Amino acid sequence: MNSLRNKVQLIGHVGNDPEIKTFEGGKKLANLTMATNDSYKNEKGEKVEQTEWHRLTAWGKTAEIIEKFVTKGKEIAIEGKLAHRSYDDKNGEKRYITEVVVNELILLK
Repeated sequence: MNSLRNKVQLIGHVGNDPEIKTFEGGKKLANLTMATNDSYKNEKGEKVEQTEWHRLTAWGKTAEIIEKFVTKGKEIAIEGKLAHRSYDDKNGEKRYITEVVVNELILLK
């Protein structure tokens, strides 16, 4: 059961071209967004489409694959874990971010 803790699996379309950062020693970080779509019928029986946006980060080899093969609009499947962090913006206000740290990536269409 330990493998089920803090596990996220998503299939969706990339919302922006990935932002790649390279650190000393060559380690890479990829930041991107992903849209997932869901639909349901409301009380009137009408189909309603709902889009959710997710922040993704990936390190190392996964970031390198994203850099080479992933662009805006690409459909991908990811597996990772939820991570929460905070930072102080330029006005000194605390900001909070929830993101998915990607461990596995599958390129789809």
